[in-house]
Amino acid sequence: MALKKSQLYSSLWRSCDELRGGMDASQYKDYVLTLLFMKYVSDKYADDPHALIEVPDGGSYADMVQLRGDKEIGDKINKIIGRLAEVNDLKGVIDQADFNDDSKLGAGKEMQDRLSKLIAIFDGLDFRANRTEGDDLLGDAYEYLMRHFATESGKAKGQFYTPAEVSRIMAKVVGIGADTRPEHTIYDPTCGSGSLLLKAADEAPASGSGSRRGITVYGQEMDNATWALARMNMILHDQSTAELWRGNTLADPYFKNRDGSLKTFDFAVANPPFSAKAWSNGLDPAHDRYRRFAYGIPPAKNGDYAFLLHLISSLKSTGKGAIILPHGVLFRGNREADIRRNLIRRGFIKGIIGLPANLFYGTGIPACILVIDKENAAARHGIFMVDASRGFLKDGNKNRLRAQDIHRIVDVFNRQLEVPRYSRMVPAAELAGPANDYNLNIPRYVDAGEPEDLHDLDAHLRGGIPDRDLDALDAYWSVFPALRQALFQANGRPGYSDPRVAPHRIKDTIAGSAEFTSYRQRAAAIFDAWYAKHRRLLRGIDAETLPRTIIHTLSEDLLARFADLPLLDRYDIYQRLMDYWDTVMQDDFYLIAAEGWVEAARPRAIVDDRERRIKETADLAIKRRKYQMDLIPPVLIVARWFASEQAGIEKLRAIHESATRKLDDFVEEHLASAGGEDGVLMGITNGRGRITKAAATGRLQTIRDDPEGDEEQDILKRCLELIDAESRTGKAVREAQAALDRAVLDRYATLAVTEIKALVIDDKWRTSIEAAIADELQRLTQLLAGRVRQLTQRYARPLSEIEIEVEEITTKAAAHITRMGLSYPRAFDSRFEAVSAARGV
Repeated sequence: MALKKSQLYSSLWRSCDELRGGMDASQYKDYVLTLLFMKYVSDKYADDPHALIEVPDGGSYADMVQLRGDKEIGDKINKIIGRLAEVNDLKGVIDQADFNDDSKLGAGKEMQDRLSKLIAIFDGLDFRANRTEGDDLLGDAYEYLMRHFATESGKAKGQFYTPAEVSRIMAKVVGIGADTRPEHTIYDPTCGSGSLLLKAADEAPASGSGSRRGITVYGQEMDNATWALARMNMILHDQSTAELWRGNTLADPYFKNRDGSLKTFDFAVANPPFSAKAWSNGLDPAHDRYRRFAYGIPPAKNGDYAFLLHLISSLKSTGKGAIILPHGVLFRGNREADIRRNLIRRGFIKGIIGLPANLFYGTGIPACILVIDKENAAARHGIFMVDASRGFLKDGNKNRLRAQDIHRIVDVFNRQLEVPRYSRMVPAAELAGPANDYNLNIPRYVDAGEPEDLHDLDAHLRGGIPDRDLDALDAYWSVFPALRQALFQANGRPGYSDPRVAPHRIKDTIAGSAEFTSYRQRAAAIFDAWYAKHRRLLRGIDAETLPRTIIHTLSEDLLARFADLPLLDRYDIYQRLMDYWDTVMQDDFYLIAAEGWVEAARPRAIVDDRERRIKETADLAIKRRKYQMDLIPPVLIVARWFASEQAGIEKLRAIHESATRKLDDFVEEHLASAGGEDGVLMGITNGRGRITKAAATGRLQTIRDDPEGDEEQDILKRCLELIDAESRTGKAVREAQAALDRAVLDRYATLAVTEIKALVIDDKWRTSIEAAIADELQRLTQLLAGRVRQLTQRYARPLSEIEIEVEEITTKAAAHITRMGLSYPRAFDSRFEAVSAARGV
C-alpha cells in the first residue's frame, strides 16, 4: 500500500517519541533523520545496479531489522550505517549519531527496547510503493521533521531550519524560473540544513527526464552536524551533486576562483544568524582580501551587514539574491547607516518584504527579506516595499504563512503592483530626502494600518446614519446598487439616512436580494467552468501523474478565474482549495497514482491489537473485522445507491429516540414522589439513575402477592413496557444499520472504474471544494451584514430618545420612593429639572 503523507508524518513523529527523555530535539534529530535516510535509500536503491546510492551487503535497513532484541543492537546499528557510508563516500555525513551512546539512549535493556521499537516504526514504512520523483515525498517528510525539531529545540536551536514558506517566497522573487539552465548557479553562504537552497533550486525546470532540477547548487555551513543534515537532505531531494562545504563563510569562504578571488554566482539566498556578535572572528575586515567591505565595515558586535555584503560580493554582475535579516538593518544608524546609504545609491536593493513576527524558530522578532539585483542596479530609481506583516495563521506558539500569503507576496512583488496599505514603489528621491535620510523602515512609506472607524457626534445627538459611512461601503453598492436602497432611506437631513430593515432581518435581506442571488450564480458559473475544464485531467490520474503539477494547474487557474469577480478575495478562494489539498486531496492523489483507482478505492481491513490476542474462528473474525475506506467514504456510496435505506434508518432512529425519551421521562417522574421522598423506582436503580429490565422484573416478582402493591405494580409494568419498546426499537436500528453496512461493503467490491472516478471526482472533490467556496460567499454576506448592523445599532437611539427614557425612569423612581415613605433625594430633583430644561419644559 502506498504511504499517505499524513500517515508518513505521524509515523515519523511517533519515532521521535521513542527518543524523548534522554536528549532534546536538537540531538535526537540526528538519530531520526539518519534512520529515515537509511530506510529510504534501502527501499529505493537496493538491488539496483544503476542506483545513485549503493546499498551493500550488511549496510541496509533490512540488516537493522534483524537486530531487534539483540543485546548489542546499538553497536551493530553503527556498523551497518558505517558500511553504507564507507561505500558511498558518506563518512562524517550519515554516521554522526552514535546509536551505542547509553547516556542518550539508556543502558542495557532500555537501549535494546528503545532502538528495537524505533526500528520497527521505520520498518512499517514502505517507500517502494511510492513514486517520489518530481513530488518529493521524502523531502517533504524530512522538512516536516526539521520543522518540528526546530520547534521542540527551543530558542537557541532553531537556526538549522528556515521555514519552508519563507524559503518559497525567496525562491520565487530572485528570478529563478523557466529560463534557468543547468549551468546557472545558486549559492547559500549559511546553508544550514539546505532547505532554503533546495526550495530555490526547485523553481528551476527539471533537467532532462529526471526529477533533478536544472541548476547547479553550492553552499557552505559552519556547524558540522547541520552540514551533515544538509548533505542527507540533498541526496533525498536528488541533488547529490550539490557542492556543500564546512567552514566559516566570513572568515574562510570556500568557493574561490583560481586567482584567489571570491567565486561569484547567478543567484544567492541566505538566512544568516541574526545580529551575530562574533562575526569578525578570524577576520580583519579592514584588510579583507576579498574586498567585501568596500561599502563600509559593519559594527564589531553585529554581523547582519557582514553577511549582506558577502552575499552581494558573491553575485555576478548580473546576479540576483535574497537574504533574511532583522528589521534593524533598515533603520539602525552609525556604520550601518553609512553602508545602507552606499548600497541604496548603487541601486543594489531591488525591494524589501516585511514579514510577520514570530515566524522563525530562533527568534520571535519580525524579519524582512532584502531582494538584491545587481543586473539592473544602474537603472534603478527606487525600492519596491511590501508590508506583509499582517498576513499569517497562528499555528501553536508560532505564526505561519499560508499558501495565499505566499502567493500574494510573490504576485505583488514580481509584478511590482502597488496595493493600498500593502505595497509601494518608493522613489529614490524620497528615500534620500532630508525627512528620511536613507532610512528604509517600511512603516515610513507603507501605512498598513486599518482606517479608523470614526463616530459621528451629530448622528449620536440627532439620529440617522451618516452617508459618509455608507459611502465607505461603495465596493458593495457598486455590485449591489439596489441593495443600498433596500436597506436605507433618506431621513430628511442632508448627509444622513435611516434604516429600512430591522437589525435581525439585515442578513436575510442581503442574501435574498435579486442582486446577491445573481452574484452567487455568477460565482457558481465560474466554478463550474473551472471544474469542467479540469475534470478530464482529474480522471486521467495514473502512475505517471505528478500531484504537484496537477495542484499547481488547478490552483493557478482557479486563482485566475476569480480575479475578475469583485468583492470576493481570489486569494481566499485559492486558500480554500489549498487547504483541501493539504488535508484530503493530496493523500487521495498519492494513493491513486501509486495503486490505481480500483486498488485505492478498495476497503482495507483493520485488525487492532485486541483482536490479535483473541483466538476465534475465521467466520467470527470476519464478523468482527472493521474496515477503513481511504479514498471513498461510505457516505458517498450510501448517497448514490442507498438513499432510501438510509432514510429508513433515520426514521427508525427517530422512533428509537422517541422511545428513549419516553422511558427517561417516566423513570425521572417516578424516582421521587410528589413530597420529595424516594419514589417507586428509586430502589431499583443501578447507582447511575438507570433502571434495568432485570431489576424491574425482580421487584415485580417480589411484590406480586402484596395486596397494597397495586400502584407500584402498575408503575413497574409500564416501566417494563417502555424498556421493551426502547430495546426493540434500538435493535431495529442496529439491524438495519448492519444490513446497510453489509450492502455498502458489497457495493465497494463491484465498483467499476467509471463509478469510482465519479464518486471521487464529482461527489467528493467537487462537492467539497464547491462547499468551501460557498462558505466564502456566506462570509461575504456576514461581513456586509455585520457592518450594516453595527451602523444601524450605533445610531439607533439619538440623545433625545435617551433623555425621554431617563425622564421616565426618574419619574418612576421618585414615585416608588414616595410610596415607600422616604424623602425624595434632591439629586433626583436636580436631574429631573435638568432633563426638563433640556426638553424645553
